[in-house]
Amino acid sequence: MDRRTLLKRSLALAAFYGLPAAPLLAATRQMPAIADGEAQRFSFDWLQRLAREMANAPYRNNMRELPETLASLTPQQYNAIGYDAGHSLWHDLDGKLDVQFFHVGMGFNQPVRMYALDPDSHQAREIHFDPDIFRYDGANVDVAQLEGEDTLGFAGFRVFKVPSLTERDIVSFLGASYFRAVDDTYQYGISARGLAVNTFAESEDEEFPTYTRFWLETPAPDSTTFTAYALLDSPKVAGAYRFVIDCQPTRVVMDIEKHLYPREAIKQLGIAPMTSMFSCGTHQRRMCDTIHPQIHDSDRLTMWRGNGEWVCRPLNNPPVLQYNAFADESPKGFGLLQTERDFEAYEDVIGNYHERPSLWIEPRSDWGKGEIQLMEIPTTGETMDNVVAFWKPAAPVEPGDSLTFAYRQYWSALPPVRPDLARIRETRSGMGAFPEGWAPGEHYPEEWARRFAVDYVGGDILNIAKNGPPIMAQLEISGGRTSDIQIFQVEEFEGIRVIFDWYPTDASTDPIDMRMVLEGDGDPLSETWLYQYFPPPPEQREHPPHPLDD
Repeated sequence: MDRRTLLKRSLALAAFYGLPAAPLLAATRQMPAIADGEAQRFSFDWLQRLAREMANAPYRNNMRELPETLASLTPQQYNAIGYDAGHSLWHDLDGKLDVQFFHVGMGFNQPVRMYALDPDSHQAREIHFDPDIFRYDGANVDVAQLEGEDTLGFAGFRVFKVPSLTERDIVSFLGASYFRAVDDTYQYGISARGLAVNTFAESEDEEFPTYTRFWLETPAPDSTTFTAYALLDSPKVAGAYRFVIDCQPTRVVMDIEKHLYPREAIKQLGIAPMTSMFSCGTHQRRMCDTIHPQIHDSDRLTMWRGNGEWVCRPLNNPPVLQYNAFADESPKGFGLLQTERDFEAYEDVIGNYHERPSLWIEPRSDWGKGEIQLMEIPTTGETMDNVVAFWKPAAPVEPGDSLTFAYRQYWSALPPVRPDLARIRETRSGMGAFPEGWAPGEHYPEEWARRFAVDYVGGDILNIAKNGPPIMAQLEISGGRTSDIQIFQVEEFEGIRVIFDWYPTDASTDPIDMRMVLEGDGDPLSETWLYQYFPPPPEQREHPPHPLDD
């Protein structure tokens, strides 16, 4: 079972809080037919007040057991549950967007209440669960157990856009506070979360806040933008969220505003968290003993720091759990990116990793001091999300605080911004300690070393390499020693390759931090390359037997 499924199965059901009654006002847009609840007045200010009031009261865990027919579903049976498109939320709008709801069941045992919201009258009506809006053919669900269960709620919702209003969704909110979006490839990959709490805080258990309610604002028929509001709750924090979701032709852009109200002190608060998978890539081959050259949803963490520096941190599948923190102030942006877009890099006709979107975060307010934190978990396959990244504010989080963050998410093949300097194309590693171009012949070299190659493109770097000023690779390492730094001009990808060998100087297996930037006449010519290498134990620092050796 993968980590995400384990997490979802451990979620607690949040409390149901009533909306204040308000007189029904004349609506200028037709309320969706499946919204059958009593009309209630709604505003984002009211939602913030509700979240604050919840945070001032003890957490109410109203977990209820699902009917046995839903609780015992297998993944195959759950996936067989269909949705009747005629009951889609905006079906009668005949517009460019529509919404369908996910059924509760299996590991998705957190009922979420859904509301249709008219933006003109500011009236909301609840959408109650009804088995008639689902299709259960092949799902082995005893529908008789669901009769009268209108408080079951839903597990989440997904959004469709023309011309695929009933076939391929483009936005999905499902499980705890997880959500995802796609670009024009319709290929899901990386996930986001509404909030991370104590993801890797020592002596604290990780907590998974959940979206317990959504209000979905009816869009104009000709619009590809809609607004969703969400109530988040957990033992440590309550929150009010607004998502303005723009379903553009080649990407999805979300403007997110969140207001957080802690019930308790939080040691590690993760803002704009994202979760991805990295099994193996060009620089780490130990887990790629498959027909696929690479396996990953994302290949790097990229950061645009508050001081203007661009940083590329290639992802790892480490031998042991790893935490890294990158201090910053007022960051300009960061994200987990999938920069390798060629099918040949993966040769995967099922996963389609070359089509997986990147996720870029652009703060829309001053976030002040803090850290971009990165967690990498060892994994033996591609079914587990083993990479987490988010922003952690430097200021302590105490009960009674009121915290506001605004940011924009870009779900697209590549971020909307990039440095004018040379960019990291790829990082490679392999056997070292012999001259490049002279692979070992009869015998391997006696001394063991690891070779690294870092490719740079863009920023006119190839022309600079040809015509000056001389390029210098400023390399720093936290342990061991390096030698044989070489720079090659590579016409094939219109860039340069920097090669160096790393040699151990002791028996330590502690990770080695490497930092490199290209300079010319003392000025930076490239983004900063950060890398973490895990030396093998001394008994493994030997070359494999050479076929010509006795």
